[in-house]
Amino acid sequence: MDQRKTKAFFEGRDIHAYNIFGAHLEGDGVRFRVYAPNAKNISVIGTFNNWDDQASKMKKDKRGIWECFVEGAKNQDSYKYRVWQANGELVDKMDPYAFYSELRPNTASIISDLSYDGWTDKEWLNKRNKGFDSPVNIYEMHVGSWKKDDENEEFVQYHEIEKELIEHCKKHHFTHVEVMPLCEYPFDGSWGYQCTGYFSSTSRYGTNHELMHFVNALHEAGIGVIMDFVPVHFVKDNYALGMFDGTPLYEYSKPEDANSEWGTANFNLWKEEVRSFLMSAANFWIDVYHVDGLRMDAISNAIFWHGNKNNGVNEGACDFMKRMNHLLNEAHQGKIMLIAEDSSDFPNVTKPSYAGGLGFDYKWDLGWMNDTLSYLKRDPIYRKWHHHDITFSMAYFYSERFILPFSHDEVVHGKATIVDKMWGSYEDKFAQARALYVYMFAHPGKKLNFMGNEIGQLREWDEQKSCDWFLLDYPMHDAFEHLCEDLGKIYTENDAFFDQDYDPSRFSWIDADNVGQNTFSFIRRGSKKDFVIIMNFSTNPYEHQQFGVPCKGKYKEILNTEWDKYNGNIIDHVPQEVQAMRLSRHNQPYMIEVNVPSFGAMIYEVEK
Repeated sequence: MDQRKTKAFFEGRDIHAYNIFGAHLEGDGVRFRVYAPNAKNISVIGTFNNWDDQASKMKKDKRGIWECFVEGAKNQDSYKYRVWQANGELVDKMDPYAFYSELRPNTASIISDLSYDGWTDKEWLNKRNKGFDSPVNIYEMHVGSWKKDDENEEFVQYHEIEKELIEHCKKHHFTHVEVMPLCEYPFDGSWGYQCTGYFSSTSRYGTNHELMHFVNALHEAGIGVIMDFVPVHFVKDNYALGMFDGTPLYEYSKPEDANSEWGTANFNLWKEEVRSFLMSAANFWIDVYHVDGLRMDAISNAIFWHGNKNNGVNEGACDFMKRMNHLLNEAHQGKIMLIAEDSSDFPNVTKPSYAGGLGFDYKWDLGWMNDTLSYLKRDPIYRKWHHHDITFSMAYFYSERFILPFSHDEVVHGKATIVDKMWGSYEDKFAQARALYVYMFAHPGKKLNFMGNEIGQLREWDEQKSCDWFLLDYPMHDAFEHLCEDLGKIYTENDAFFDQDYDPSRFSWIDADNVGQNTFSFIRRGSKKDFVIIMNFSTNPYEHQQFGVPCKGKYKEILNTEWDKYNGNIIDHVPQEVQAMRLSRHNQPYMIEVNVPSFGAMIYEVEK
């Protein structure tokens, strides 16, 4: 192998290693390359040579790259590498750079032609951006369990849901779809977060080209695509990356560092060849499948050794993330989204890498999510003692660029669904959930909701079952969906809620300290309109409540969660409309006086 072509790979700065390694169609056959410096011998075995390990032996160069050309091998043939490992074991391995794989429980890699002439999204790719000053309303979904016509159907295919998903996203004003990992993985219950094939689109939902068609269709509809990506750990299955050549090639050499809390192996993010592997895998999905961004899973487990702050910062892993984010941005003109799922308080996660940060564009605000849900689980009698669980997020919000997530992690493993987390009766739960969603959409930061949240699902998510769409036959759930639709519309159509989202001048509290009444009020400022948001998490309604407002004019109620259209208690509603009085309240020059329903939230608009 020409060392000039692999120089970047060994220096840990190659984001196109998939063009070198793997199985590539070439003339009347296929060229195979794999990196395994400590293997004694490797043969390519497959359907093209009747799995004979003497037929297609590979040769190794000085840097540990094995190569051979197999005449007669063709697209869709299955194959593996038979590896005589350094430790004396003989193991059949999948190709780390395979573009497709057999459906589990089978484990062979599949030669796959990635050329595709169906792309029509050039205009979209030119216009896409990070969304800092645009509405970003993300719909997180698990492809296989979003909507099944038949619950006995094992796997939903991309083409079966494509049209309906687009219609659903348009209806709810979702700007992006975030798909849980589509890399190949062995265990359905891992949801794709324990990968084997980092370049292999899972065979569960369709072919490579069908996935490309799926992404292209979403782009044609004006919907971005984000994919979950796992750069921290991988499965230990013997046929995959673990101890690939008989030595810790991808994992740390020390067992205490290599073993993760999930029973998987941690990537050695200090190793240049591993860095090139992972950076190339990340780039692969952006380059080949046109995804618009990646949400990086379990980043706190990379920042700190074993994810524990007390163990200290993993400097090598941090350097890797800085380099990866920089190179990906450079390759794609800074138009892609790079999102960190990070539960730690490590600083500067979303600061550019050239300025010393990790270089992510966004970070999930898991603190906001945990504090808010913890507050709403409590009996209202005790909420006054935890009032600042709701307001604390704004004390740190401008330290990073945050996304507010109600993700899949919050609706599994006995945690209950978003609605079911709320205190009280069935009706009380929905009333508070409606107010919660007003708070979410009005709070600064981009939005993310997992599928099923928008219909008020009460059953925890199960990857084997479809969302409970039948719930829409029930008035409470149907009304809840309408509320989510209306909130999505208000959010995406009014720049007060997304433009200059991370500018402190666009938000201010009216009253953050009304502990006795469990109420909260704040202002969102836009170019043409300002909005006043009032929330009451108490069982008591309050009449003739006074709130300070920033300017004169007529304040019109555009949403009230207790209107009967949302299955609330205000029948035949007429939106409140009040004229601001020139009386100072809450450090604001004007005042409005309105009625506030129990467990309710309201949005008022005023033209400047």
